[in-house]
Amino acid sequence: MNAPAPLSLLASVFGFSAFRPGQEEVVRAVMAGRNTLAIMPTGGGKSLCFQLPALCREGVTVVISPLIALMRDQVRALRAAGVEAGALTSGNTDAETEEVFASLDAGRLRLLYMAPERLAGAATLGLLRRINTTLIAVDEAHCVSQWGHDFRPDYLRIGDLRRALGVPLAAFTATADEETRAEIVTRLFGGTSPETFLRGFDRPNIHLAFAPKDEPRAQVLGFADARRGQSGIVYCASRAKTETLATALRAAGHNALAYHAGMEAEPRREVEARFQRDDGLIVVATIAFGMGIDKPDIRWVAHADLPKSIESYYQEIGRAGRDGAPAETLTLYGADDIRLRRAQIDEGLAPPDRKAADHARLNTLLGLAEATACRRQRLLAYFGEASEPCGNCDLCMTPPEVFDATEPVRKALSACLRTGESFGAGHLIDILTGTSTDKTRERGHDRLPTFGVGRELSKAQWQSVFRQMQGHDLIRPDPARHGALALTEAARPVLRGETTLSFRRDLVQRARSGPVVRALVADEDAPLLSALKAQRRALAEAARVPAYIIFPDRTLIEMAEARPQTLDEMARISGVGAKKLESFGAVFLQVIAGAAPPMHPARLKLAGRDAGAVFDRLQAAQLELARGPDGQGRYLGCTQTTLRQIAEARPQSLHQLARIAGMGDAKTERFGPVFLSIVAAG
Repeated sequence: MNAPAPLSLLASVFGFSAFRPGQEEVVRAVMAGRNTLAIMPTGGGKSLCFQLPALCREGVTVVISPLIALMRDQVRALRAAGVEAGALTSGNTDAETEEVFASLDAGRLRLLYMAPERLAGAATLGLLRRINTTLIAVDEAHCVSQWGHDFRPDYLRIGDLRRALGVPLAAFTATADEETRAEIVTRLFGGTSPETFLRGFDRPNIHLAFAPKDEPRAQVLGFADARRGQSGIVYCASRAKTETLATALRAAGHNALAYHAGMEAEPRREVEARFQRDDGLIVVATIAFGMGIDKPDIRWVAHADLPKSIESYYQEIGRAGRDGAPAETLTLYGADDIRLRRAQIDEGLAPPDRKAADHARLNTLLGLAEATACRRQRLLAYFGEASEPCGNCDLCMTPPEVFDATEPVRKALSACLRTGESFGAGHLIDILTGTSTDKTRERGHDRLPTFGVGRELSKAQWQSVFRQMQGHDLIRPDPARHGALALTEAARPVLRGETTLSFRRDLVQRARSGPVVRALVADEDAPLLSALKAQRRALAEAARVPAYIIFPDRTLIEMAEARPQTLDEMARISGVGAKKLESFGAVFLQVIAGAAPPMHPARLKLAGRDAGAVFDRLQAAQLELARGPDGQGRYLGCTQTTLRQIAEARPQSLHQLARIAGMGDAKTERFGPVFLSIVAAG
């Protein structure tokens, strides 16, 4: 039987008279059974590139997709178009699951959607063989990237499934830089090169804009007011913020709902359904919302907080204007956002090189936020795509005033180098502005040539300079040194006077010391606190206990501020008892100060107490007198346990000393007078 022609199905089933640019070549490769990787912009019609071939091929196409909402939405749309499709998800009712299996058994189903987590089930492979699976399609394939922004561990099973079934695989994503593309090829295709289609990342209909936070709630409300009656999404960094901002939008007369992962499944489904159905609804959400929403007429997307990464930003704004009509975006950002994103990187369990790469990616996002010229050029360049100025971003429409920032940047880089690249922006700004603090005086940094050379700028303005330096990737936080700023190779030509830099004047002039947001610790201690939390998280996961069982936040905060260098100092931290010192003291001390000398268990019991210092002096005296005052006598020594008992009991006479276990007459005679004098001195 001849397979239906794709063009006729394109018209009769999907209602399109022609393919969108880039679709036809991908469709024909998938239809021919070739392993395929397609990187296409959001709204570019990726789903049709596996749905249409599924109707032209024999057997069942299995679609691996990351979100229940995505699957339900696509199945609903296919059924409305007369295509037999179904999904097996944890969100199914029993009746829905029975209907899917009945359709499979009858041979009617052409597309079967599954969540990656289902691949772990022992019966899944047998099921897919039984139903004559002839193609695997992987949607949102970037989820296979282990260190990506949407990593799903079960995506790692897909490569094994492809080999077990012996069928071709087609992978699709809109969000994959060169590194992520290489990881997709390795993990899904076993390193063998699929036929790859890179269809560009540009969405010229989307207007790009960023703004520093300045009464952010009012900024979001104003943006929504100017687009009243249009469907939009507001992304927030926290669940609580989605609730409060949705309430504020409703109070301002908007039809708005909150959405986040903490909601029950049924209310979440109701929000998804209403967003598809209702015109002009605003959903205020965490990033849990949107990946699976195929609503073509979302007219605007606002970020109330800085996104996690440039990939997240691109994917989230890509949910607007999928119909090709004009759409608008606004991304707000502030110092607290950057601090939060840095902390999330530092508190993660990724290896140091991956954390460094993630800090570099955040620098790229900051560079986009504080760009001096066309944002779209900068965004597309990140994905390896060259372009001309777009004329459709805020900077093209209103070019910002720039100034030659080479000299202040060289001052900042010099301060960083002269302090050994061992400090964060706060301390470096104290040096540049000539601010005398305990820290600058203790380290002698008030005597550096750079001390006070930057008094022409305020501290807030210097913060803007340092932020723009990070946006140009001249400096990065070093995870190995708890966030101390280190120079990149891009900074070297600036220091040598071989290149100049232009920064945004408006961002420096606007910078001011606004209301202070109370942080857990000072900026200088925040990276160390993040490192301590990362260590706590690793220990808690290994022990399968809540993090606070290891240490509560207040204990880690005190560690970050006090920075103990020895186990004795660690023992004085509130919340570090004897058992926890024994179990975790050395581990956390290594995070703070590097590896500490091992301590005998008997001495460890005295850590943080006056008796510990007495023990150390007793031990030193014993070693000195081990062969008598003249060094010629028979060797005598006391065990660590005996020394601990002396330090704790504090004997007042030779008689009391001799009665301590392990002493006896000979040792009392040799060590007694010196030991008693040490004990008396306390």
